[in-house]
Amino acid sequence: MTSVLVTGVAGFVGSYVARALLARGERVLGIDNFSDYYDPVLKFARLKPLRETAGFTFIEGDISDRQTMMALADRHEGVDRIVHLAAQPGIRHSQIDPYIYVQTNVMGHLVVLELARRLGSRLRHLVYASSSSVYGGNDKIPFAVGDRVDHPVSLYAATKRSGELMTETYVHQYGLKATGLRYFTVYGPWGRPDMSPYIFARAIHEGRTIPLYHHGKLKRDFTYIDDIAAGTLVALDLPPATAGHRLYNLGGSRSEEILDVIALFEKALGRKAVIELKPGEPGDMPETAADIDATTRDFGWTPKVTVDQGIPLFVDWFKEYNRL
Repeated sequence: MTSVLVTGVAGFVGSYVARALLARGERVLGIDNFSDYYDPVLKFARLKPLRETAGFTFIEGDISDRQTMMALADRHEGVDRIVHLAAQPGIRHSQIDPYIYVQTNVMGHLVVLELARRLGSRLRHLVYASSSSVYGGNDKIPFAVGDRVDHPVSLYAATKRSGELMTETYVHQYGLKATGLRYFTVYGPWGRPDMSPYIFARAIHEGRTIPLYHHGKLKRDFTYIDDIAAGTLVALDLPPATAGHRLYNLGGSRSEEILDVIALFEKALGRKAVIELKPGEPGDMPETAADIDATTRDFGWTPKVTVDQGIPLFVDWFKEYNRL
């Protein structure tokens, strides 16, 4: 029986994608190394219901470990699709520990490509997560996949763009079918604690100050996790007709003022935010917005959940998870 390999399966997006695949009767082989970039307890909690679901197999391992990954091709012959979501996230942290970004996002991505090459004709499709950060300092809004992406403003962005370029090479040389998805600010229940929604919710609840860079004049294209999971699956189900590499944006398709988003948190939590306006930092992108015309045209995908709906859902989970 065929199965889907999901890397980073204990991560935010990975756990949702695995859950959606299992819900429709797929077999899922998941791998994760429980990186301590943030508290692994959250990762174990995401993984628990997956491990209790029929059709799910878990391997603890690092995607940059060649021996572990190559063994997958021999030990799990049913793998015919890969959803590669494992990565080292966080733009600011890449200034602190740049080596882990290259190890995970460049070497790890290369190892996944080598695994795809080893699977050969068995592999029907490789789908992987890129990032809106690849658009770097572009001032053309919204960002479209045809825009230039050769001016990254963070090492994280540079590593994600490297993954796109390496995939292009492997598709050309080895005839793979691959699709890269540029995710835009994914949020929702079970979200990462280093991302702004979790940071905002905790700071407002505890009465701590929220530092807002660029003097609060930031805009982000927030995309609800259910929409991201649905978009990832529809992309997986529609590989290129022949060997090829495609790139698509998955975003909410509208840019939200960050102060308006904080107001939604204030309303959901019933408390006022304490805000400190600060200048921008290297690596910051003042605005992100996704042009999803190609995604809608080719996949029929459009986001369903607005921030007005999604923020209260996140806050409900945040309070339940943290027993507030």
